Amino acid sequence: MVFRGGRRGRPGLLGTVTRTAVVAGTAKATSNAMDRRSQRKADEQQQAYQQQYSQQQAPPAQVAPVQSVPPSGADDLVSKLQELGQLHQSGLLTDAEFAAAKAQLLS
Repeated sequence: MVFRGGRRGRPGLLGTVTRTAVVAGTAKATSNAMDRRSQRKADEQQQAYQQQYSQQQAPPAQVAPVQSVPPSGADDLVSKLQELGQLHQSGLLTDAEFAAAKAQLLS
């Protein structure tokens, strides 16, 4: 018996293999696109982190050294401590420099 309207019913072996290849190819293409996007996003984050880190590590421009002046009064000591605090908050003094200068003023 000859089928004149084409094959009807389930696909044959060749049809199944073809469909499987198309599905696998589409899945691989989608997976590759997602991997590339993920890698590009990770690279952008790494560059942003490196840029931020390099800005933090740059030495501050012309930081005036803190001079040790014996306190002549309570107002002078308080004003010096406030000045140190402002320098520390603005990022011109590191934590170690701030602690050393404060200890020097208080001693």
